[in-house]
Amino acid sequence: MTNYVVGDLQGFLDPLLTLLDQLEFDPSLDRLWSVGDVVNRGPDSLETLRYLKSLGDRFHMTLGNHDLHLLAIAQGVRPPNRKDTLDDILNAPDRDELLHWLQHQSIMLSAGPYTLVHAGIPPQWSLEEAFNHAHEVEAILRGEQAGEFFNAMYGNTPDIWHPDLQGPERWRVITNYFTRMRFCTAEGQLELETKSAPDKPPAGFAAWYSHGNRKTRLDNIVFGHWAALEGKLKGPYLYPLDTGYIWGGRLRIMALETGEYFHISA
Repeated sequence: MTNYVVGDLQGFLDPLLTLLDQLEFDPSLDRLWSVGDVVNRGPDSLETLRYLKSLGDRFHMTLGNHDLHLLAIAQGVRPPNRKDTLDDILNAPDRDELLHWLQHQSIMLSAGPYTLVHAGIPPQWSLEEAFNHAHEVEAILRGEQAGEFFNAMYGNTPDIWHPDLQGPERWRVITNYFTRMRFCTAEGQLELETKSAPDKPPAGFAAWYSHGNRKTRLDNIVFGHWAALEGKLKGPYLYPLDTGYIWGGRLRIMALETGEYFHISA
């Protein structure tokens, strides 16, 4: 059995299937994981969701910002924007079943010695603290307060964690760390506007993983979200999987048992 983790799919199913075929992926034996953003921007968001759901317990994923955006649109929180390619899902006969399945996916996952998350883990949280906060948001998403969560999900404030935060503000900053973060301070203050490569940070900020005081610096973290990294390693214990397929780059899959990367070009 092999455990494979794929980077941001964003609604591109064909390259995933091609790469899995090349790897001789067998869903009766192997397991597929995802670091999120499985939908939006590409042409096959509906079929991507259907395929991943069809894998049953042979598939596990962390939720990305595009996945949460889809769920918020479905809740009527806001209309799709002009770049979204989600109408096929929203109009599908199995829409409710697919969205229910997506809403019950994870914020963080443990896969052997690896931790999977969409964007990253802020410097001030240990792995245990991060999992506790992830489970907190997962419980909200799966419970009666989900509607309140989506109504309050969008926004860049608060921009730093404080344990006294409550309700929607608490949920929002936790979610922004896990699904939107690129740059922050050593104390975890977020800067959520800049999407550039890490060598061009906004003044006073740095890539989340680059802070020397980061509590998870000795933990294996597999993540996506930041296409501008181009999948290049930025230090030990870091495994970036978003190699920018949506922008003409490659789709990346990692075999967890060996740490080997496999790619298919756009």
